Amino acid sequence: MAKTMTKQDRMALVQKYAAIAMLLILVVFNSLFTSNFFSAGTINNIITQCCPTILCAMGMTLVISTGGIDIGVGSVMALAAVMTAKYMPAMGVVPALIVAVLASLIIGCINGFLIGKLKLQAMVITLGMQLTIRGLAQVVCDGRDIYFNKLGATGEELALWGSAKIGGFIPVQIIPILIAVIGVWVIAKKTVLGRQIQSVGDSIKSSSLAGINAARTMMIVYGLSSVLAAFAGVFQAARVTVAAGSSMGQGAELNAIAAVVIGGTPMSGGKPNVIGTVIGALIMQMITLTCVMNNIPDEYAQVLKACIIIFAVYIQREQAK
Repeated sequence: MAKTMTKQDRMALVQKYAAIAMLLILVVFNSLFTSNFFSAGTINNIITQCCPTILCAMGMTLVISTGGIDIGVGSVMALAAVMTAKYMPAMGVVPALIVAVLASLIIGCINGFLIGKLKLQAMVITLGMQLTIRGLAQVVCDGRDIYFNKLGATGEELALWGSAKIGGFIPVQIIPILIAVIGVWVIAKKTVLGRQIQSVGDSIKSSSLAGINAARTMMIVYGLSSVLAAFAGVFQAARVTVAAGSSMGQGAELNAIAAVVIGGTPMSGGKPNVIGTVIGALIMQMITLTCVMNNIPDEYAQVLKACIIIFAVYIQREQAK
């Protein structure tokens, strides 16, 4: 006798395949209506423009898995970009990048300490940090955009991080994407930290009773989120060859959160879906690409993204009932 599917079973099925279905619909639509969609140039654009979103979304996946949220990643992107651009003429690209990443790590750890140890609300803390770090980024760059073509050899060197091709045709951004995705997948699926993250997301009280140091877990997770956001900012700046403290990374947190939610990681915390997040990030980028290449105003892209997020959250809520 066939088993009757419950509402939760149907919602689980929808959540499992909805992201893949949306991505396929976008691919089919573009193959029919967007000229040169499968050209090497278009595919390269998708990879290069997806890089910051995927990097931020990987960190956001871990954060949301703990039941938290980090809406300051866009500001961290800006700070890391302007710090690297500001200091690399005197220090060199790699030392300046290390300084920027360490500063971002400290910011993330502070977030994790305030949220995990002092039990403050993640939304409030990261919102305050978003405003603070955005202001600090503008202080570092003296309120002016830093153009790489005015930085000499170091500017040209960092610009290659945004334009170089592996083998002459694969964008170099594929390297940080693969490192971030594989690294976060290993953390989530194969390590003690991954199990601790999921346990904290399921119930922070129960995880503490089980001997898990929730505060330390939060500090690690938010630290990783900020580090990945820092690299996202540097690669974004390298692609556009300018570090803008006032505007870089604006909206990055929304795209990252959307990618995570669409990918199936519960907003309430719990089991992370790393591959789902990658699919979600591709959907976000495909929506933007579809509108740009078909001369559709960006406002429509934002509305569609918002509708998809609402749909994904609704599915999660219905499945949890």
